[in-house]
Amino acid sequence: MPDITQAKILIMATDGFEQSELMVPQEKLSEAGASVEVAAPKSRMKSGKIYGWDKTDWGKTVSVDKDLEDVNPDEYDALVLPGGQINPDKLRVEPRAIEIVRAFYSSGKTVAAICHAPWLLIEAGIIEGRKCTSYHSIKTDVINAGGEWRDETVVTDKGLITSRNPGDLEAFVAKIIEEVREGIHSGRRMAAE
Repeated sequence: MPDITQAKILIMATDGFEQSELMVPQEKLSEAGASVEVAAPKSRMKSGKIYGWDKTDWGKTVSVDKDLEDVNPDEYDALVLPGGQINPDKLRVEPRAIEIVRAFYSSGKTVAAICHAPWLLIEAGIIEGRKCTSYHSIKTDVINAGGEWRDETVVTDKGLITSRNPGDLEAFVAKIIEEVREGIHSGRRMAAE
């Protein structure tokens, strides 16, 4: 597995994240040497964990490392946005979550969104004119927001990585590692055009 030991990666999520779409990247990015933190809205900090969704019912919990209000995007190399229907729908009404997405994107850092998580990219106003993919049920949302939707396992456009569903996780994580490694070795990306 490629080494990204210098990287610090933020996963932003809340209750209802698609279990595999958070836990697989968290595990694989950690195995590749990255420091991985999970951030969630303040409402979830009381319990210190968020609840996953596993196909048809509630799944496992994941510990939360940071309140969204305390996230400084300058401290990270990449942002990972897991999907599921519930998680990104809750996050897209959180002003701080949208600010974080915009900050990562405008600084040229890797932003990776899978499944329904492109809803956050739409809300942040960063998908227009970008090649991307998503879960098929939000294809029209992506197109209406100006995204150039593709039915592909993983689509990358200037550091913006998108994938369709849990079946794409292997390619999704591999592309995150590749983009993060490239960003570290180039001394961070130039600001997005």
